[in-house]
Amino acid sequence: MNRKTEREFTFKLLFMSDFYEKKELGDELLLYFDAPFPFEDKEDDDAAPESLTSLKESVNEEDRRRIVARYVDIIDKLDDIDKRISEVSKGWTIDRIGKVELALLRLAVYEIVYDDNIPTSVAINEAVELSKKFGPQDSYAFVNGILARFA
Repeated sequence: MNRKTEREFTFKLLFMSDFYEKKELGDELLLYFDAPFPFEDKEDDDAAPESLTSLKESVNEEDRRRIVARYVDIIDKLDDIDKRISEVSKGWTIDRIGKVELALLRLAVYEIVYDDNIPTSVAINEAVELSKKFGPQDSYAFVNGILARFA
């Protein structure tokens, strides 16, 4: 699995986890790995339900372990990540930021601060591209602006 695909799966897991009460981490992961994705490309609105796949069916065990380890590491550092986002998002509290944008910002800030293998420009570009794919119409501009201030 390439980094772009791994990043997208991690984003989806971060996005989904914001909709659940503080449950056991295992419950969230189980839902993610066994349930069909409720959100795929916006352009593919006519897709039949059977075309949705679960992460369990689309990646191997090694990829799954890497995605889970990355997700767990982000969750462990979430307070620091959110603090860093808050410091640069003037006029926007964490609660006001859209769920898609927040998940992308969290992932990008994690990559910028904690992942030495990913250049800052790549983390920002990938977050912007994912916001174009999954976010509201102009969310990419918001994500780019916050991450540019952060970088």
